[in-house]
Amino acid sequence: MTRAAQPAPPPAISPSLRVLLVLAASVVVLAGVYFARSLIGPLALAIVLVVICEPIRRPLERRGWPRWAGTTAVILLAYLVLAIMGVLLWVAGVQFAGLVSDYLDQLRGSLDDFLAWLQSVGLDQQATDAAASVLDPKALLGLVGSIGGTVIGVVTALFFVVSYIIFTAADAARYRDAERVFGAGRRPVLARIGRLNTGVRRYYVVNASFGAIVAIIDGLALWALGVPAPIVWAVLAFVTNFIPNIGFVLGLIPPAVLAFVVGGWPLFLAVIAIYCVVNVVLQVLVQPKFVSDAVDLSLTLSFFSVVFWTFVIGPLGAILSIPLTLFVRTLVLEGDPGSLWLRWLSGDRTATPASAARESLSDS
Repeated sequence: MTRAAQPAPPPAISPSLRVLLVLAASVVVLAGVYFARSLIGPLALAIVLVVICEPIRRPLERRGWPRWAGTTAVILLAYLVLAIMGVLLWVAGVQFAGLVSDYLDQLRGSLDDFLAWLQSVGLDQQATDAAASVLDPKALLGLVGSIGGTVIGVVTALFFVVSYIIFTAADAARYRDAERVFGAGRRPVLARIGRLNTGVRRYYVVNASFGAIVAIIDGLALWALGVPAPIVWAVLAFVTNFIPNIGFVLGLIPPAVLAFVVGGWPLFLAVIAIYCVVNVVLQVLVQPKFVSDAVDLSLTLSFFSVVFWTFVIGPLGAILSIPLTLFVRTLVLEGDPGSLWLRWLSGDRTATPASAARESLSDS
């Protein structure tokens, strides 16, 4: 006579309650990040810069250079990247503010003509007032002022970034000994961290390459059309290319408005058409394939991450959105066999039952 199998005990916490607890904990953590964004944002930027520049250490170590020399090289390269991006943003911001001031009277005339056209096509006064408030030169000057305030805040945060880079680069040299110190037991964790670092580097290499191509084409097109300051708009196109999905729109608005001021509707539409053709072909059809191969994130999650991280840590979140999302996925989902489905939904093509079986075998 065989004894009936005992039923499995019910879980201590129901799945729905577990989800609610996870969401509640996430809200608490994100609220803390939001209130500490002035500290966490510069730290995240410093870590990303060190991750990008870390490969320069390897050839120096292979040649027998001391560890401090490799750390110094990483720090100097990170400072160089930071200085170049800062100079590009400063030049673009100053030139844009000067262009708005120089073309203020022409902008007012173009605005009056545009409002007259709105009235001629039968739009009511409310729509006309809304368009006027958006295109009002004073509003544009206010926008320039707000951008200037944001730049001042970023410059203030650079002090923390410069300091964080030194400490992070020094710690990175020490962390390279983790596998030797702790043995093979930590190898899966270190492998996940290595994949994260590789994905971050590939993402920025792809963005920088496509950003340079887009900037050159846009700048030459604007120069051929006679739009003032084409170099400024080329720099803006390069910088905004690091903002996934919506960077194209941010880089298009200023040169399109200026083209409308100096050349009217024909030049305005020509600039929009060129930007759309160049950016749709390169950034929508070609670049996502390379980005997907580099980071394995779905398009929906990539777009949402820009809005989400910008809300959480401010303007830096737009540029750091993909690395931050990859970090959260690595920290929370990778290494947990029960999260395989969520990883697959996020765009991770390696998250399959077969790969999970291999990972479990390697862990054992």
